Amino acid sequence: MKTSFPQAKRIPVATLSWLASAAMAAAQETPPGDVERGNQFFQTSCALCHSDALGAGNTVVIKQGPTLVGVFGRQAGTSPHFAFTPSLRDSGLAWNTETLHSYLANPAAAVPGTTMSVTTPDAGDRADVIAYLATLTVPAGIDLDKLPTVTGPDPDDWQRAEPGDHHYITVADLPAPFATPSAGNFPTVVARPANTNPSVPEGFAVKLFASGLSNPRIVRVARNGDIFVSETGQNRIRILRANDGADTPLLNQVFAQGLDRPFGTAFYPAGDDPRWLYIALNNSVVRIPYRNGDLTASAAPQVVVPRLSDTAGGHTTRDIVFSQDGTRLFISVGSSSNVGEQMGTRTPAQIAAWEAERGLGAAWGNEANRANILVTDPEGSQPLRTYATGIRNPVGLAVHPTAGDLWVSTNERDGLGDNLVPDYVTRVREGGFYGWPWYYMGNFEDPRRAGARPDLAGRAIVPDVLEQAHSASLQMTFYTANNGVAAFPAQYHGDGFVALHGSWNRATRTGYKVVRIPLNNGVPTGRYDDFLTGFVTSNRNVWGRPVGVAVAHDGALLVTEDANGTIWRVAWTSPAAPPVLSASISEEGGQRYLVVTVTRSSPTPVWTVEISTDLMTWAAGPAMVTVSETPTQLVLRDAAPIQGVTPRFVRLRGPAQ
Repeated sequence: MKTSFPQAKRIPVATLSWLASAAMAAAQETPPGDVERGNQFFQTSCALCHSDALGAGNTVVIKQGPTLVGVFGRQAGTSPHFAFTPSLRDSGLAWNTETLHSYLANPAAAVPGTTMSVTTPDAGDRADVIAYLATLTVPAGIDLDKLPTVTGPDPDDWQRAEPGDHHYITVADLPAPFATPSAGNFPTVVARPANTNPSVPEGFAVKLFASGLSNPRIVRVARNGDIFVSETGQNRIRILRANDGADTPLLNQVFAQGLDRPFGTAFYPAGDDPRWLYIALNNSVVRIPYRNGDLTASAAPQVVVPRLSDTAGGHTTRDIVFSQDGTRLFISVGSSSNVGEQMGTRTPAQIAAWEAERGLGAAWGNEANRANILVTDPEGSQPLRTYATGIRNPVGLAVHPTAGDLWVSTNERDGLGDNLVPDYVTRVREGGFYGWPWYYMGNFEDPRRAGARPDLAGRAIVPDVLEQAHSASLQMTFYTANNGVAAFPAQYHGDGFVALHGSWNRATRTGYKVVRIPLNNGVPTGRYDDFLTGFVTSNRNVWGRPVGVAVAHDGALLVTEDANGTIWRVAWTSPAAPPVLSASISEEGGQRYLVVTVTRSSPTPVWTVEISTDLMTWAAGPAMVTVSETPTQLVLRDAAPIQGVTPRFVRLRGPAQ
């Protein structure tokens, strides 16, 4: 069995060339505002996504958004190295004081259709940061070189994603930092190709449920079946109502608006008679009186938690969930930066005092109360305290319906190469430290923070399920439907589903799918399976970016995606349960072997099975040893031991017959 990945190749991408005229245009306009304050605001609120300087050798520094070097005087959406939305490219805007004020105040209002959702509501902050942006000029005569990227056969790229693939990533398989360059492979959002739907496993059907939404993000379903979607960029919550089994909603309208970037929602108390809809805003938590069937907010929001942290820039999504017994409200707060670049340093004595109050590994400075999960009571009467630390961007929260464990879906850090650092989903230990910004995946020290916290070596928790780096793991949910016209087979009950928004910091695109997290009595195995795929059309173009997942009243799985503003509905339609593939690594005589088990519901005397991994494909035969065989179950073991790299995914070609 082949045991090494193909070597990546370095290739150039499009040339970026800015002429001196852009710098001259910027110099002609000096907006009011304080440049130094603007610099400080930029570093704490904007630097996570945008660069403000050229890199070594006059190269463009690529982050999640376009560079802002030379922004003044430039036509909006014209930088050739960034994939802007058509709405921004076609806006006709030229960036100056007036247009930047309008755009930063409310991007969605200034340019409907933009994917920029972060607002800067304070006019003084806008004036200051615009004054700073005016100083970011390109030196006259600069012609920037082509940017390098990396491509090649890749077990985790979009072309190999197929429903049913099993993925395993372990810390033993992680590459060294900077094994590949830090890529800037931003997606271009295109319209959904005609007659194209995502792909789902055999036995399922997927249909477009709703379209025309604006920046749909988190989705959650009320006990009566009403569907609540956060349209974060429009500062509102939308409600949809549909009959069980229906492919489209009967009703689709705004439930509440005028909110500050709403994201996570939760109904309280749990059960058949909720009284409140809780909403996580950018830097606070509010609640609205709610009774089953309400179609619009009956009163103004009440503030539950007035302030989550002293800074609100960077990662701005907040999710909320209640503990199983309803006594605790958990709140996720992402970092303001990639790896705490603006935190500063503290003495060991200062750190000890800080951690005594905030928890092991708690960040400070502009990262205080960031990269954490916080907890209070449902009334917000107890002071916020830290539940877990070192979780860079804990976008999605969920509580397992039977085990009661708190789970988190996390975006890890960027800039260390294509396959670092894995995103993850995991059970969250109270008081646990998960590494950020000093360590990752246990005891791997981030080289950009080398030597800063030797006292934390070996103290970071390894997450339960590692996902391909840069997948952008967002909302997660657990499958709880026992019945319903669209209910999944019993083998899915209690499993997790996670939306992967998709990569930008990886040369070969990955993510852009929904994955399943199989659990054994609430305990993860370390594996995740591709479930809903097909949103990518090329290594440049995508037509869907999954964000939210929720189980509908009839048992269907609902998926929001914010590229084209749609909701998809996945239903089980087959009368027979699908074959089940499970894989594991066994230890025999000091060697590791891949073991594959295939189970089917209907017995038949003949098995025809083909197994594929990212390393090779084979049919049951000389390359596989039959461990056991019955009419309903076949257990195979690879004839050769694993040498070096563990297979990253296992696929059943079939069905098994």
